[in-house]
Amino acid sequence: MIFEFVINLAYLLGALAFIIGLRKLSSPDSARGGNLLAGAGMIVAIIAAMIMPLPGASNNYVWILAALAVGGLIGGIASYRVQMTAMPQMVSIFNGLGGACAVVLASSELVNTNSGEYVPSAAQTANILFTLLIGGITFTGSLLAYAKLEELLKDNKFVLPRHAVFNLVLLAVLIILGVYTYLLGLEQGMTFAVVFMAIALLYGISFVIPIGGADMPVVISLLNSFSGISAALAGLIYDNRMMIVGGILVGASGTILTLLMCRAMNRSLLNVLVGGFGGSGTASAASAGGQVAKEVSLNDAAIQLFYSQSVMIVPGYGLAVAQAQKVCKELDDLLAANGVDVRYAIHPVAGRMPGHMNVLLAEADVPYPKLLDLEDANAGLTNTDMVVIVGANDVVNPAAEDDPGSPIYGMPVLKVWDAKHVIVLKRSMRSGYAGIENPLFFHAKTRMLFGDAKDTLSKLASEVKSL
Repeated sequence: MIFEFVINLAYLLGALAFIIGLRKLSSPDSARGGNLLAGAGMIVAIIAAMIMPLPGASNNYVWILAALAVGGLIGGIASYRVQMTAMPQMVSIFNGLGGACAVVLASSELVNTNSGEYVPSAAQTANILFTLLIGGITFTGSLLAYAKLEELLKDNKFVLPRHAVFNLVLLAVLIILGVYTYLLGLEQGMTFAVVFMAIALLYGISFVIPIGGADMPVVISLLNSFSGISAALAGLIYDNRMMIVGGILVGASGTILTLLMCRAMNRSLLNVLVGGFGGSGTASAASAGGQVAKEVSLNDAAIQLFYSQSVMIVPGYGLAVAQAQKVCKELDDLLAANGVDVRYAIHPVAGRMPGHMNVLLAEADVPYPKLLDLEDANAGLTNTDMVVIVGANDVVNPAAEDDPGSPIYGMPVLKVWDAKHVIVLKRSMRSGYAGIENPLFFHAKTRMLFGDAKDTLSKLASEVKSL
């Protein structure tokens, strides 16, 4: 009795650590502590699960500890070596591994059923099939998302004509096959269950393939919620309360974040999944419709920044690629020392995963109050002297406001053209991740400053120092 009480208390403490840790992740100031607290809760949960194994299971701690050691080593090396630019890819891989674990756990139940060691009830059969479905989609979908983010695969590769219709047909087949397998029962429908699992894995690939690059932050968030749901379903199989609680928390928070990001793009989740836009950006001309992009020299840009009263920096994925966040903070400090009010405009889908820019700037010790969300940034842009755009593109595209034919029309963007002057730091005139041209580059208020973001910001900081 006391033993069971201690186990339940350990699970309760672990669950509380998860919840409080998740709450702390809402702010960069407390995120590190929240991560450590949630990790401690996971350790407590693992220990509790190890000392109270499943009924009839052997205490094979050698295999368990070996698996923990290998997994911990791989995770430690990955976290130490991963660059901030590759953080979205790492998140995708971890989502995929979560889905893979759920598939393996559900598959083990299929094996036990096939050998006659286990006869699942109707509810258990439904749960196993749901776990195979969500886990399979998460696994292969996340791997494909990783391949897209790592640019191992073009966004439009293997897209079929009417691919959305193909996906709907495939989903209908999954539902029909799943219901049929459930009615037969796993003992008689084992072959159908295996086919069901294979189609779920195929569907994960098929549903991610047509989604455009500009929608990848939403997809990563959605797959993250799927990984949580699959973990909760796997927890139900083994009646593990920590897996259920942790999975529900991840699934719920991921779903809420996905919906918030869809709202930030003024698009429905269905529209993202079946009507994704974007691709690998191709080079565009330096002029469009007779318009010519105007350049600014480093010295002129430095003078304008130095004598401004207010400057707003708009970070994008180009900032992450160049790893220029610390140099950007150095320029911020130089301008602030001259009395310039420097702030940062953060679009919800800037970068390639939720909160990408917030994480980058937190790494450079940029104070959190300096980071403005979309609404606050747009409200402050009308009184801003200079806007410096570092590697952002689609989130500052005026086509979202005034071009009904644009794929991003209606998407809320940062209205940088409301400021007095705009400087855009880019390597070239290539289009953004959505694969469409940005009229802002030819705007009367805009001047282009070409080059690597880190190198350019470093030179800009040197020019400011000399003033």
